[in-house]
Amino acid sequence: MVKSVLFVCLGNICRSPIADAVFQHIIKTRDVEAQWKVDSAALIGYHTGKSPDTRARETLKKHNVLYNGKAREITKNDFLTFDYIFGMDESNIRELTNSKPSSSSAQIFLLGDFDPEGDRIIRDPYYDSGSEGFEKCYQQCVRSCNGFLDKLDKDGNLKA
Repeated sequence: MVKSVLFVCLGNICRSPIADAVFQHIIKTRDVEAQWKVDSAALIGYHTGKSPDTRARETLKKHNVLYNGKAREITKNDFLTFDYIFGMDESNIRELTNSKPSSSSAQIFLLGDFDPEGDRIIRDPYYDSGSEGFEKCYQQCVRSCNGFLDKLDKDGNLKA
C-alpha cells in the first residue's frame, strides 16, 4: 500500500522543497521509494511555478540531493489525498489545522516533532543573508525525515 507525505511551508521555496528532496533521497537510499508518494506545497501562492531559492538548491546540490520541483499552493484535495502533512513551524501548523476539511483523514505534524535532537521548529531561512540557515534546515530535515520513517510500522503507519 502506498503512503503519502506532503511537506508545507509558507512559500514552498525554502524549507518544504528541502524536506521533499531529503525525504525522496532517504526513501531511495532505504529502497522503499515505491511505497511513497512525496510532494511539497505552500500556504500562499506568491511563488507558484518558481524553483526553490538559490540557496536551497545550492544546499541540496552540496549534499548530492536532487530536486527539480516547482512551488505550488496547497489545495483542498491535498488534505483528502495525503496521509501525512508536515508543517515546518507553529504558524504553518495553525494554518494547516484551520484549513483542513472535516472529511480529511490526513495527519498533521510538525516535521521537527520527529527530530531525535528535539529541534522542533524549522526556522525560515529566507531572509538570512547567507546560506547557514539553509544548511541548518537541511540537517533538521535529514534527522526529522529519518526519525519519522523509523517510527513507522511495515505498513507505513505510525507505531503506537
